[in-house]
Amino acid sequence: MEVIRMRTMTMGALAVFILAGWTGSALAANEGEVAEHLIELVKIGRGVVSEQMANINDQTKGDKGFTGDYMAAQVMDRFKKRTKIDLRIPNAVPQANLYLALVEAEKEVVDEAQPVINKVGISFKGFIPAVFARRTGEHFYKKSGVRLKLTGIDYRNPSNKPDDFEAEVLRMFSDARHPKGQSYVRNTMLDGRPVLRMMDPEYAAASCLGCHGSPKGERDVSGHKKEGWKEGELAGAISVVLPLK
Repeated sequence: MEVIRMRTMTMGALAVFILAGWTGSALAANEGEVAEHLIELVKIGRGVVSEQMANINDQTKGDKGFTGDYMAAQVMDRFKKRTKIDLRIPNAVPQANLYLALVEAEKEVVDEAQPVINKVGISFKGFIPAVFARRTGEHFYKKSGVRLKLTGIDYRNPSNKPDDFEAEVLRMFSDARHPKGQSYVRNTMLDGRPVLRMMDPEYAAASCLGCHGSPKGERDVSGHKKEGWKEGELAGAISVVLPLK
């Protein structure tokens, strides 16, 4: 596994950036594109966790080698391939520090989970892609003030419950007339402040069905009742709330 340590200079600059607030230079880019890139970074990190599930749940092995540094390296490498933005280059784009804050949040979540990930004798650790995404969103909000979460009608964790806006958009996504895979974005007000809200629909993949598929109501490995999803059905969305000036 390639290990990249985020440089002190980069993270120091990031700390200054966070204290100053993100809305200055980041808004030099199109806000919609910024939201799209944040969603992409979360999807990449979640995908890395998904790839690591067999490793994470190997009860015979202690140190799995799946660290925060590994996560950060994978996220930055894959983000570069998909967007041509190299986050290892200082100020690669005006909003690079915001993106690095999210990468750092993903790194922190994996580092905090090391005692669980590396525990011997337990086959199911509970550190699944959805848990990773939820914790990443919580860390990222504390760093940046940007809200980022998974949501859906069939939510399990209360923090994933859709608000009124999200519920409205989820209904739109579930309408057969809505183009499959098309995200939704709107400039609106939240708590008296202007924000950009973007939601990106997500559909049940084959890998989701072990916990969320049929038979509906049966208990999955985590003890939750399965939702009865079918492959390709709307499963929920990634929701971003981006404060504007």
